[in-house]
Amino acid sequence: MTNDETFSGRLLIGSTGSAAVAMLPVYLSALRSQFTGTVTVLMTHTATRFLPAHTAALFADQVVTGEPESTWARHNQVTLAAEHDMLAVLPATANMLAATATGAAGNLLSATVLAASFPVVFFPVMSGEMWGKPAVKRNVEAVRTDGYHVVDPAWGPRYDVALGTFVNSPMPPPPPRFIEVVREFMPQA
Repeated sequence: MTNDETFSGRLLIGSTGSAAVAMLPVYLSALRSQFTGTVTVLMTHTATRFLPAHTAALFADQVVTGEPESTWARHNQVTLAAEHDMLAVLPATANMLAATATGAAGNLLSATVLAASFPVVFFPVMSGEMWGKPAVKRNVEAVRTDGYHVVDPAWGPRYDVALGTFVNSPMPPPPPRFIEVVREFMPQA
C-alpha cells in the first residue's frame, strides 16, 4: 500500500496538557487527507486549557473531555476502549508516560490506556532537559516493555515561550510521519 491510498478504522487521539496540543488541528486536517475512518479526540483537562475542545471538534467526529459529569455513563474508559481500534497520544507529556509506566489512572485518558486492548502509540513532546532525564528514560522503557509503542521525537528548533527564543528540543513529528505511524498500527479488517 502506498501512502497515497486511503485507510480507515476507528481512531482515538488522546491529547495531553502540552502547548504542542495547539497544533492538533494541523494533524487532524492532514490525517483527513488519507484517513477515511472516524476520529475521536480525548482531551485531558489541561489539554483543553491550551486548545478549546470546540476547536478540536471542527476537525474530529467527536471530542471527549469528561465534562460534564452527565457524559460519564456514555464516555468512560470502557466504552472508549470498546469503540475504537487504536489510540494515538499526541502530544504525550512526561506525566502521561509516567502514568502509563506505573499503571496510574488519574484521568480519563490514562484510564483508557489501561482499558485498551488495541495498539496504543505515544508521541512524546517535552523539553530536551525533560526527555533526557533518567526517570523519563525509565518510564519510556517500561511503557515499551508493557507492549505500548513510543515514537522517539525528532529534534529541531522550537520556539520557547518562556525564554522568548528558539531552542533545540524534541518536537512533535511532522504530520506526514504521524499519518504514517497511524497507518502502520491501525488494525485492518
